[in-house]
Amino acid sequence: MLQMNAEQGFPLITISSAPSKVSDGAGEDTPLQDRGHWANKTEYLLAVLGHVVGLGNVWRFPYLCYRNGGGVFFVPYLLFLAICGIPLFLLETSLGQYTSLGGVCAWRNFCPLFGGLGYATQMMILHGCVYYTTVLAWALYYLVHSFQPQLPWSHCNNTWNTDSCFQFEGHNFTANVTAIPENAASSIMEFWRREVLQLSSRMEDLSPVSWRLALCLLAIWVLCYFSVWKGVKSTGKVVYFTATFPFFTLLVLLVRGVTLPGADQGIIYYLKPNPTRLADPQVWMDAGTQVFFSYGICMGSLTALGSYNRFNNDCFKDCFTLCILNSGTSIVAGFAVFSILGFMAQEQGIDISEVAQSGPGLAFIAFPRAIAMMPLPQLWAVCFFLMIIMLGLDSQFTGIEALMTSLTDLYPTFIRKGYRRELLLLLLCAVSFLLGLIMITPGGLYVFQIYDHYSCSGPSLLLLSIFQTMAVGWLYGPDRYFSAIKSMIGYRPWPVFKVCWRYLTPILSTGTFFFSLVRWTPPVLAKRLVAPGWAIGLGWLLTLSSVSMLPVWATYALLKTPGSLHKRIYQLKNGNVTPSAKAENKHQNTRLQAAATVEGPKVCLTLGINGECPKV
Repeated sequence: MLQMNAEQGFPLITISSAPSKVSDGAGEDTPLQDRGHWANKTEYLLAVLGHVVGLGNVWRFPYLCYRNGGGVFFVPYLLFLAICGIPLFLLETSLGQYTSLGGVCAWRNFCPLFGGLGYATQMMILHGCVYYTTVLAWALYYLVHSFQPQLPWSHCNNTWNTDSCFQFEGHNFTANVTAIPENAASSIMEFWRREVLQLSSRMEDLSPVSWRLALCLLAIWVLCYFSVWKGVKSTGKVVYFTATFPFFTLLVLLVRGVTLPGADQGIIYYLKPNPTRLADPQVWMDAGTQVFFSYGICMGSLTALGSYNRFNNDCFKDCFTLCILNSGTSIVAGFAVFSILGFMAQEQGIDISEVAQSGPGLAFIAFPRAIAMMPLPQLWAVCFFLMIIMLGLDSQFTGIEALMTSLTDLYPTFIRKGYRRELLLLLLCAVSFLLGLIMITPGGLYVFQIYDHYSCSGPSLLLLSIFQTMAVGWLYGPDRYFSAIKSMIGYRPWPVFKVCWRYLTPILSTGTFFFSLVRWTPPVLAKRLVAPGWAIGLGWLLTLSSVSMLPVWATYALLKTPGSLHKRIYQLKNGNVTPSAKAENKHQNTRLQAAATVEGPKVCLTLGINGECPKV
């Protein structure tokens, strides 16, 4: 039955797990589990922080600063952050908090015509579940090998090394440059390509599966499963460690990095301003995509995580706190990364541009080589790869939690009974694990790069941001949405957010979107292999699998709604958005309509097209 619980001065509609019984269709009554809330604000902040502070903060942002004009890169970055990042961050988290619904149901109820936004974000999460854990499996493989008496990538006396293996040893590099064999490969490169990846020169070589990496991948999925299996009850406890440990490790690496010889030169390369780079449109494109990626915008996770907040949580202040911490982490990570790269460049007697890399090249080639040059290399290797794993795990299991939240909200009377949620999660993890095995084959790195380039691509995120701001700024109305936020936090946000949602954010996102299409080039994969046409075609299918949800859902909604086309659009442009609280709360005196309807013996927590309960 529906049970009203008063908390923080206002009543909430919840479903009590103890007394409530719902017929399962088999003649037996089964308790319907409570949807749950964060135990306290700290759990929410750490969960969102763990989601937005990920690998991109460490291995992408510092390199973009170096490549795009050093300190002047902060100009476009902060502009995109103010116009797109913070407004969209507030929009998504407040929408989840107001409706207490995940991405799919929140957008379907908020703007039924654009309900495909929720489905598009969940498709992106599904793609991320398949390929993102591959990075964590690589990191776990390195972590296991970090406990050996001598780091295996620091020498050429391993079974996988070839006659062309050459050990680059500190200052001896420049002195012995003439002694380097032709077609030489460094010991770290051979460890990465021949031992970890067993990389083929052909993308079509998708067998056999590396059983060592398969075990690492399985271990990562087991960790993800038990971090999410009880919903926010387990996720909220895990983030106390996974969200804080990377910050501690990053601080340790920063202190160690700045004390190394050559660190000052690395930091100069990182921040050295080059104002002429601001004239390059690619710099602005890089800044925009970095903001969208690093803040987890348009991925659906922010809405799901916000949906477990209490109704009167101050999401406006939380938004600024989390955004400052995220960007601050990126900047600090740049000092840690480039101080160590500066040390490595000085030790090898080469220019830092030859060691500055982005993405997996930084985490699995450049940094391990630098670590091998330090005293106590095993210690620093363990710290670094634990940090990589924790950063990735946070982003991964919060994404899975967002997906499970959307599924549970769509079919509450089916999933929130017994152990169905745990079994559904187990099925999701098992299928994702099996699909991920393709990326730990000899040609798996190429598949991974195609996934990374297309499945959660910049154009996809930009397109979704355009439609999100259209839904708020032009269909629902920013004034009405401000009133919804005020009913939660007791005051209206700054008026500049209305300007952003209505004009600035969609204009800037649209310009960046079209520029990304005009400047598009085929991706260059590992070993300088240009992606073949069939791989590019599959990549665009990955992109379309998410963005196509927008027109597909809009068409479905229009066909299911009766009346003329004009009347259908009018009915669907504004949904019956209902707050998660009922009756009065301490911020408004109006009686709020409940976000649930009772129909016979079942409870409908979400409304479908025309106010109908979705079929279970």
